[in-house]
Amino acid sequence: MDLFEYQGKQYFARFDIPVSPGGAADTVDEAVKVADASGYPVVVKAQVQVGGRGKAGGIKLANNAEETRFHANNILGMDIKGHVVKRVWVENASDIEEEYYASFTLDRAAKKHLLMLSAQGGVEIEEVAEKDPDAIIKLHIDPVDGLSAAAAHKAAVDAKIPAKALDGVAKILVQLYRCFTEGDCDLAEINPLILKPTGEVHALDAKVSLDDNADFRHPEWAEYRATEELDSREQLARTHGLQYIGLDGTVGIIANGAGLAMSTLDVVNQVGGTAANFLDIGGGANADVMAAALEVINFDEKVTSIFINIFGGITRGEEVAKGIVEALSRVTLKAPIVIRLDGTNAEEGRKILADAGIPESTLISKPTMLEAAHAAVALSKGK
Repeated sequence: MDLFEYQGKQYFARFDIPVSPGGAADTVDEAVKVADASGYPVVVKAQVQVGGRGKAGGIKLANNAEETRFHANNILGMDIKGHVVKRVWVENASDIEEEYYASFTLDRAAKKHLLMLSAQGGVEIEEVAEKDPDAIIKLHIDPVDGLSAAAAHKAAVDAKIPAKALDGVAKILVQLYRCFTEGDCDLAEINPLILKPTGEVHALDAKVSLDDNADFRHPEWAEYRATEELDSREQLARTHGLQYIGLDGTVGIIANGAGLAMSTLDVVNQVGGTAANFLDIGGGANADVMAAALEVINFDEKVTSIFINIFGGITRGEEVAKGIVEALSRVTLKAPIVIRLDGTNAEEGRKILADAGIPESTLISKPTMLEAAHAAVALSKGK
């Protein structure tokens, strides 16, 4: 679950990471009240989960209440890359001497936590990585050992953080790592991490993604769920309890297992198509689950073909096939299905589908993932 900037800063504050005083506002009048309480000058920032806010006019400096009112009025309701601004964060403006970058995430391949730190902050880290990859240091951290103050200090030295900011950066790295681990984050990022003329090091922005698997440990996350940005497809999927992420392509994806779902997205892209979604039905491919999955896919007006990719382990092929046949009797599809069914009892499953009398205009079966991807992409392009 991705947090808005203001929520990320509130989350940081729980772990003693210094952030600018401020508050969230849903109306112009609220924005002025927050600005008055925070002290001028202030920065009025659009709260949307997309980059490019500054270039779109969604971040403005205000020196008084009149300017705050003007900027808040312009920003609230603004459309930034398809995201409508419903809330602004108003905070005391900071004097900036230098900008850095710091983040923690999980490196699944290495089975370790990963720190990325750079003396070049305030821009997209991907841009820094492309232009000057040596400007980013990467440090793998054993979760058992954690990040010591000494290791944090060495990382800051290796990243060429100036001497005047070393201690402050090292301290915040330890605090940010604590936020990442104890706060159950998938990502905890500060960009920029600033050095003030007064010598203080300070988080000027916050990007936090929480690990949904840890939700049971955090009843306080309910307030974040209430403001989570979901498109209409994702809202429908959530009502059915499906693991779904909406994308912008035309090939609807249904797979059993997150790894297989990701591989399916990759192979669709490899053969020239674009995926409309990520949808993992897990081990449950019964009629109810399959009908719900097809209903969500069917709801997406961009979808022009559906690729069902099932590899049976515990999930048996004949049960999957029965589920699909039953689901098709409940859902009237707008797009044809291509299915690849393999693994446990796959042959029996394919026979059930073949004998069900489903026309080829509705469903065709392919023996391999690559062949199925080619067929699904061709159908999505009207071929």
